[in-house]
Amino acid sequence: MTGTEQPTEPPRDPEARGLRLVPALLALTAMSGLIDAVTYLGLGHVFTANMTGNVVVLAFAAAGAPGFSVPHTATSLVCFLMGATTGGRVTRHARAGSRRGLARLTLGVEALLLAAAAAVASATPDHAPAAVYTIIALTAFAMGLRNATVRKLAVHGLTTTTVVTMTLAGLAAESWAGDGTRRRSPRRTAAVASMFAGAVLGAVLVLHHHLAVPLLLAAATPAVLAFTASGRD
Repeated sequence: MTGTEQPTEPPRDPEARGLRLVPALLALTAMSGLIDAVTYLGLGHVFTANMTGNVVVLAFAAAGAPGFSVPHTATSLVCFLMGATTGGRVTRHARAGSRRGLARLTLGVEALLLAAAAAVASATPDHAPAAVYTIIALTAFAMGLRNATVRKLAVHGLTTTTVVTMTLAGLAAESWAGDGTRRRSPRRTAAVASMFAGAVLGAVLVLHHHLAVPLLLAAATPAVLAFTASGRD
């Protein structure tokens, strides 16, 4: 190398541009809590993010317990599975692509679906059957799509953004009283806190505002992340 030559800089990694996936997934976890607060409190005891709870709710409804609906819950389960299936096809075709591109694509679609749910809630009377089923279908499909994408992203300690059962089990099993490894404990603790905070916020908004308000917030979050998320943990 001559004295006039300048050392070349290594090319920038396009995957590293933007907000890292860990805080992005924590924000989405909070929105899962918010969405379940909306659907459970505002649409007649149905979950559209937490399918574990939904299976139990479906059992309650099938047994004839008051306040639960088999059609509502079945709609949520079917649409969630359809969303997850669609997400699986998307991730299969995106294997050779970047995590950043996959995350941004599915976040953009999720934002559109949730915005449509907010528009339906705003434009129709409260508890109108068509509106209820449409909101359930749109939010459940969006959550299924997101879950398939999060599985593909495979961020350690944040492999799901809609349930915290395994997260809590991991925290306890790897705590100082368990095996003592405490791997990914900060991420798992943050995930539980995010879900709780999102559910509290969702409950407050449902109890004191129109359903369209929390749904609009749930749509705005992935919309922002669709433009800012990176492909790095």
